[in-house]
Amino acid sequence: MKAGIHPDYHIVKVVMTDGSSFETRSTYGKEGEVLQLDVDPKTHPAWTGNGGYINENASQVARFNKRFGNLKLKSAGNQAAAADNQNKAAEEKKASKKKEDKKGGE
Repeated sequence: MKAGIHPDYHIVKVVMTDGSSFETRSTYGKEGEVLQLDVDPKTHPAWTGNGGYINENASQVARFNKRFGNLKLKSAGNQAAAADNQNKAAEEKKASKKKEDKKGGE
């Protein structure tokens, strides 16, 4: 390991929201400092399943629904029918062109 380029890695005390604590090694602060957590796995809704802390209006899904919620999308059946119609129209155009070419060549 190259000397002088790495941060100081030392022991700090981490205090959870319920008051419990543990010691770990970290680059946070100085040796012996206390890291007080505002949110931890015991209180965060992602781990507890309680959605009381989450503001749904600010979520990415809410923003997407607000922006695109009124769009009417074609169902899979309608999309297949539209593709069939386009294919038929293309085939008819080719057939009529062949007829014209055939008439012109006679």
